[in-house]
Amino acid sequence: MAAGLRALRRWGLVTAAPRPSLAFTRSASVVNKVSNAQPNWLGVGLAFGTSAALWALLVKQHNEDVMEYERRKQARDHKCRECS
Repeated sequence: MAAGLRALRRWGLVTAAPRPSLAFTRSASVVNKVSNAQPNWLGVGLAFGTSAALWALLVKQHNEDVMEYERRKQARDHKCRECS
């Protein structure tokens, strides 16, 4: 099998693999291996902080909506001769 591959290379039918340094010369970015030993604490803090802030806003809005619902419910059920 190796003799057949050498013959194909000699005739120019199969080219050798490009050098690794030239294969990635047009790359727009370089990807490094992720290190789990040192996490990105700034990113972790921003993610959890944003999540906590959104949950706090959601709970606050929910409480305001419940108070408005109760106020309107009382106003709707209010029946007196002075108001009508």
